[in-house]
Amino acid sequence: MAENRPRWLRDLVRFLPLRSQFVLCGNVRDQYPVEVQPGVVAPLPLVSCVGIELLRQGMAHFLAFDPAQGFSVPVIFGLDPQAEREFFAKILGLTFGENGRAAATPERFFELLEVIVRHSAEPIVLFADFASRLLIRADLPSEAEQRGFTRALVLSHQVLPRPMGSEGRPFFNPVIWIVDKEGDLPDWFLVGNPKMRHIPVPPPDRAVRRVIIENLAATLKNNLGDAQKDRMVDLFVESTEGLLVSDLVGIAQLCRSEGLTLAEIGEGVRRYKLGVTEDPWKKVDREKIGQAGALIHRRVKGQAHAVTHMLDLVKRAVSGLATKEGGGGRPRGVAFLAGPTGVGKTELAKTITELLFGDETACIRFDMSEFSAEHSDQRLIGAPPGYVGYDVGGELTNAVRQKPFSVILFDEIEKAHPRILDKFLQVLDDGVLTSGRGERVYFSEAFLVFTSNLGIYRLDAQGERVPNALPTDSYETVQAKVKEEIARHFKLTLGRPEILNRLGENIMVFDFIRDEVAVEIFDSMLDGLAQKAQRSQGVSIEISAEARQSLQVLCLGDLSNGGRGIRNQLEVHFVNPLARLLFDAQVPSGATLRITGLQQGAATTLEAAF
Repeated sequence: MAENRPRWLRDLVRFLPLRSQFVLCGNVRDQYPVEVQPGVVAPLPLVSCVGIELLRQGMAHFLAFDPAQGFSVPVIFGLDPQAEREFFAKILGLTFGENGRAAATPERFFELLEVIVRHSAEPIVLFADFASRLLIRADLPSEAEQRGFTRALVLSHQVLPRPMGSEGRPFFNPVIWIVDKEGDLPDWFLVGNPKMRHIPVPPPDRAVRRVIIENLAATLKNNLGDAQKDRMVDLFVESTEGLLVSDLVGIAQLCRSEGLTLAEIGEGVRRYKLGVTEDPWKKVDREKIGQAGALIHRRVKGQAHAVTHMLDLVKRAVSGLATKEGGGGRPRGVAFLAGPTGVGKTELAKTITELLFGDETACIRFDMSEFSAEHSDQRLIGAPPGYVGYDVGGELTNAVRQKPFSVILFDEIEKAHPRILDKFLQVLDDGVLTSGRGERVYFSEAFLVFTSNLGIYRLDAQGERVPNALPTDSYETVQAKVKEEIARHFKLTLGRPEILNRLGENIMVFDFIRDEVAVEIFDSMLDGLAQKAQRSQGVSIEISAEARQSLQVLCLGDLSNGGRGIRNQLEVHFVNPLARLLFDAQVPSGATLRITGLQQGAATTLEAAF
């Protein structure tokens, strides 16, 4: 196992004769593979892992201290804990309780540290665990803290190596400080100290994960052949990129407790990452998806090209053809909806949400105009440690953690600061985003929708905003111009062609509202308003052909604002005068109101009778 030791542990062993104190930081709260018996590898805590290796190197005695519980003898295979407690009671005067611990303050720790490092009979290793908590503030230590670390600093320089064993190999009684990050200890204590060795402990790489997983796989039920078993081990290794050894152990425990076999390890990893057992994607009504064209047409008029493309993405997401076994990987679907304002981009996203999850409120919407400032990315993923709002987390990361199965709508993405767009690189590529608190949030079960007005306007040579595509252009021309302008924006204006590359062919261009589509939208909105009056006031609305035609002329005269413009005109020329009529004429509930015409003046009035 010696050649398979992680690099950081080899570094520690290599410098044992050269350094008297070490600082371990980084991934120090994980578990680490240790060969406890020939051919048997077990994941152990850091102190036990280091202790076993140093015991093999000739170290004889081990003592650990943490600020909460004082001194204790660490659990190390091959070490007699009772004999160790008797040894330290003799040389240090410690009194161990029934729990195996000897209470001590930090001040007492620094006093005994000197006794330990100067002890010359047998090699002793002292672990200062949770050393980050020995200080209230590393940049401003108290007087007692200053004295303690000053004593440790002086000792690191004063102690000399002694010969160990028959070979006379030099050794110190090493002090191993275990901290979350190097900056948790005073700079003057660490920086420029030739007797101190800083060793970062990284997360487990692929080789370490494989060593652990091969042993964990043996604990899971399986009736697979050797080839299938190897494939499941490979899947376990690949799907746990970025996870810790403690996570691997947790996945195996989850599989055992929920009755999952090795053949179902991908499902076990997915459940562990997302924190949920059910999979709403498997509950989606496939028959409803197959007949979705009619549902979408009721809410989004026209836009046949975009609707067809979106339905293809939805069917692919539901079928799971693009998903990665074991969770993780790219989101279920990514769509970039571009086109004029008011043509149904946001409405299509909400319709897809209702289609998938039965409720359009499952759509998590972010208005990206609120994220135009450079540092507004902290609102999305959370502020980093030490900044205001760190404890709150990010709006996006919190939402996805709470509802991993959802449609996430980023409205008007072009209004976001370019720094925000950089956050989507990792999401679009790997389906994961690291929050400000360092937590990994998985987007592999989400469906992402971006909307944008990019391409409808462009900047001319004088820097003025001018139309790039016109309602008089054919759809094919509009599509080509919009895609060309989007490509230019991402490649030249933002300098981020990699985002465009990750969107791939999922850019869907919406057409302008043409005359025939505008009539459909008008009829749908007008009928919907009449039905709303029936529900809210109990009054049936009948509109004559002449009145309907007059309204249509008023509402469809300018289509530059798309469907929203039609709705705005209907509110002015129908909803407002209808509300006025209902109040002024005191139309009773249950009556039928017949609208026969319109009169235009300072305000539109309805000619009606009931």
